[in-house]
Amino acid sequence: MTFGENLKALRKERSLTQEEFAKQSGISRSAIGMYESGKREPSFETLESIADFFNVDMNKLLGQEPPAASPSAQAAEEAPYKAPDRRDIGKRLEAIVNDFDDDNGLAMLEGEEIDEHDKELLLASIKSSLEQAKLLAKKYTPRKYRKIKTQEEGDHK
Repeated sequence: MTFGENLKALRKERSLTQEEFAKQSGISRSAIGMYESGKREPSFETLESIADFFNVDMNKLLGQEPPAASPSAQAAEEAPYKAPDRRDIGKRLEAIVNDFDDDNGLAMLEGEEIDEHDKELLLASIKSSLEQAKLLAKKYTPRKYRKIKTQEEGDHK
């Protein structure tokens, strides 16, 4: 679907006329009509405003597929973490959550306390970063340390 078709579908989904949408969004009714008919494309700021109004991703609004995950992100999702790694990531994440919930550790974003939705997004991002760091740490363990560990395991047999 095109941007205009998506905009019209979202507007109708909310049972808004072009006039009502114009009043609520601050975009002129004629501009909305031109967007929906495909005769005009919005500026980036207007597109962002419309996406925020309908609470949708701009890519969805434009009728584009979201970008494919990078190979490193795919590897992180598919990575088989061992139980100690999962526990370590869980402990670190729990400590961060406790810091957010601490009376003295208010989480702020642009000078305002973050809401629950932003907090969830931030924690998901932190968890992803911890998992990626764990993968990178394993990938780049110097060989000399890998050999020592292998030799120690052989000594115990």
